[in-house]
Amino acid sequence: MTKETAVPATHLSCTRCGNELQLEGIGACPRCFGPLEPVYDMDGLRRTLTHRSIEAGPPSLWRYAPLLPVHVPDEPRLAPGLTPLVPATRLAAHLGIAELYLKLDTANPTHSFKDRVVAVACAKARELGLETLACSSTGNLANAVAARAAVEGLDAVVFCPYDLEREKLVATAAYGARIYAVRGSYDDCSRLTVELSFELPWGFVNVGLRSYYAEGSKTVAYEVAEQLGWEQPDVVVCPVASGSLLSKVGRGFRDFRELGLVSGSAPRLVGAQAVGCSPVATAFAEDRPVKPVRPDTIARSLAIGSPADGDAAIAATRESGGSIHAVAEQEIGENMALLAETAGVFGETAAGVTLGALREAIRRGEIGAADRVVLLVTGDGLKTPGPVADRFAPIDIPADADALLAELGIAV
Repeated sequence: MTKETAVPATHLSCTRCGNELQLEGIGACPRCFGPLEPVYDMDGLRRTLTHRSIEAGPPSLWRYAPLLPVHVPDEPRLAPGLTPLVPATRLAAHLGIAELYLKLDTANPTHSFKDRVVAVACAKARELGLETLACSSTGNLANAVAARAAVEGLDAVVFCPYDLEREKLVATAAYGARIYAVRGSYDDCSRLTVELSFELPWGFVNVGLRSYYAEGSKTVAYEVAEQLGWEQPDVVVCPVASGSLLSKVGRGFRDFRELGLVSGSAPRLVGAQAVGCSPVATAFAEDRPVKPVRPDTIARSLAIGSPADGDAAIAATRESGGSIHAVAEQEIGENMALLAETAGVFGETAAGVTLGALREAIRRGEIGAADRVVLLVTGDGLKTPGPVADRFAPIDIPADADALLAELGIAV
């Protein structure tokens, strides 16, 4: 992967050793194997990027193109982003806080935030002349890769754990992807794709294209700030799988502060993991680096036992003055139901975990009644209905209106 094109970013930089590289399809620093991040000309952007120029852009993540490391596609197809930010008044009252907003990335084309990162990764894949998009996935990324490949006329190959929820993989198959069910965990899938990335001319979005892919998550923060009238919230609550989303959301708000597009203190970041797969939450609590674990959780979209960006997520959280919490497995379904019953939003298991972390942060006094809070709903509950399936208990009645009225105690 060596094709070079002029893009808003100037180069890649290793966050660990500072090594600088060209904008190529490389997933880790060849010197120290540290993560790579695109670097932008922030001085130039301060002169040209304004509220007005952003607002004049397309109604998608491509309105933030100057802060993304790829060219905007000539014909942006199925463009994700600019998803709703809605007040959750009844849920806020239930939790005892004044202001709560839900960022509904369920409104993206395949109903998760993964459409953002894949759109950016695919743009880079096209620049590099690649004809196949590939990934390891816990489900949502498989959907996003398959749909993006379909609309762009590319081939799609996904590697998923063999026992992943059928609801997720049926959609992936419908988009025409080739699915490999790997006899192992997500971490086995990830290791396999890293090995294959050296052998196959495919665009592995979360391996060789990861430096570009991860940048798509920054647009969540950009949108929240814009949708709040160019203001930052006090708190953002975010699920943690690999750790990339949380750290990049923090980076997104920092970008806007550095560019003078927002002012004030950084939002406190609150991370959320399930107890059955909580390597980042445990490392945060014990003030040490992340150690791999074997996942055993119903929150399959968060079941990454060896999170590549776990330490980065911890660093971003500490810098913001936030916290990371592990949520009990039995509370995940309860929180999914609470979100649905009070806000009319059916989020997947990750949303149940995220709401659980918000509740724990409130219980510990980390979030006050006057805080303006944004909770990220990153995936749709229709993909993972199992934890709330016990609530489906329809009442069997005859097709007789009088009988129902009588049961309701209404005189006919």
